[in-house]
Amino acid sequence: MIRSLLVAAVSLAVVSTAQAQTDTAQSNAAGEARVRAILRTTPLIDGHNDLPWALREDHGNDPYAVDLATDLTATGLHTDIPRLRTGGVGAQLWSVYVPAVLTPTEAARETFEQIDTVRRIVAAHPDAFELATTADDIVRIHRAGKIASLMGMEGGYSIDDSLGLLRQFHAAGARYMTLTHSKTTTWADSATDAPKWGGLNPFGEAVVREMNRLGMMVDLSHVSEDTMLDALRVSDAPVIFSHSSARAVTGHPRNVPDSVLRLMPQDGGIVMVTFVPGFVSETVRAWNADRAAEDARLKALNPGAPDAVTAGLTAWTEAHPIPRAAIADVVAHIQHVREVAGIDHVGLGGDFDGVDALPDGLTGVETYPALLAALMQAGWTEADIRKIAGENMLRVMRAVESVAASKAGERPGMAVNAK
Repeated sequence: MIRSLLVAAVSLAVVSTAQAQTDTAQSNAAGEARVRAILRTTPLIDGHNDLPWALREDHGNDPYAVDLATDLTATGLHTDIPRLRTGGVGAQLWSVYVPAVLTPTEAARETFEQIDTVRRIVAAHPDAFELATTADDIVRIHRAGKIASLMGMEGGYSIDDSLGLLRQFHAAGARYMTLTHSKTTTWADSATDAPKWGGLNPFGEAVVREMNRLGMMVDLSHVSEDTMLDALRVSDAPVIFSHSSARAVTGHPRNVPDSVLRLMPQDGGIVMVTFVPGFVSETVRAWNADRAAEDARLKALNPGAPDAVTAGLTAWTEAHPIPRAAIADVVAHIQHVREVAGIDHVGLGGDFDGVDALPDGLTGVETYPALLAALMQAGWTEADIRKIAGENMLRVMRAVESVAASKAGERPGMAVNAK
C-alpha cells in the first residue's frame, strides 16, 4: 500500500512538473508575442553591436564572406538579418571599433575602414538595411520595414588629437563617440586604466563641446567616473552610455555608479544596459578577476615559458569552470537603473559580436523579445517597454540634434591638445 502511494505521488509530481513547464513555455511565448506586437510600431534601438569588427577579424572584412541573409548561429556570429527580424530590432548602432593598442594614426585609418565596412554591409542588403543619421531617419526607416543603421565610434584615440578628424568622422556618418576604450587617452581617463587627467583635460573638454556643436552623442561607456562627471558638467546635450550596466549590482569599474545614475534625470541622458556576463554577474566578474590573478601568478613563476603558462591556466580553468550569467542578471541591472535614474533614462546596448560569451537566454539578437517579456512579467507596462526599447533613445537623439541646431552659427573648434 505504501509503495502504491509513493508511486502515485511520484507520478503526480512528474505530471505537475510537466504541466508547470508547459504553462511557463506558453506564458513566455505569449509574452514574447506581445513584445513583438509593440516593436512593430516602436523601433527597438540597440546601442552597440560589433558585427563590423567580427567581420574584420574572422571574415576578411568582407560582408559577402558570410550570408547575412541566412541564420548564422552555427558560425558563432550573434547577428544576421533573420535573427534581427526575429528580435524586432528596428535600429542598430553599429560599432566602428578598433583596438586601443593601435597608434592614433593607425586607429584613425582603421576606424574609417570600419565605417566603410558598415556602408558595405548596408549596400549588400538594401532590402534589410538603410543608413540613418537622425532620429527622424530611424522612425521613417522602421516604418518602411527596414533596419535603420547608424554608426558609433568606440575610443577617442581615433581622432588623433584632431578636432578636424572628429568633424570628418561625423561627416562620414558617426553619430556617437565613446570617449575612451580600455586605455586612458591623451585627453580622457578610462575606467580600466590608470588615471592621468582626473577625468578630462582641457582638450577633452573641447572635444565634448565640439561634439555638441556637431550633434554627435557623447558616449561615456568605458570611461572613469571622473570622466563621466566632467563630461556631464561640460556637455550641453544629454550623454549616453551605449553599453554599460549598474555598478551597484555588479562591481565592475566599467559599470555606472549610482552617483552618476542619479544625475541622469537632470542631464536627460540614457544608460543602455549591456549583456556582457562579467558586467552583469558578480559571480562571473569575480571568476574573471581570479583567472586574471592566476594568469599573472603563472607568468611570474614561468618567465620565458609561455607553454607552461598556457598549460597551467588550462588546468586552472578545468578546475574552476566559468559560471554562467542569465536573463535574470540583466533584468536586475535594468531594474536598478530604472529605480535610481528613472524609466526615461534606460535603454539597451547588448554588445553582440563583441564578446565570447553571453548570458543564458540572450545568445543572439533574436532574444530581445525574451528579455522584454521578462520585464513585463516583472510588472513593466507596455508604455514602459516602448520607452526602454526605443522612445528614450529617440528623445535623447532629438535633444542632441536640437543642441547642435542651436549652435549652427558657431565656428568649428580649433583647440590643440597641450598634453
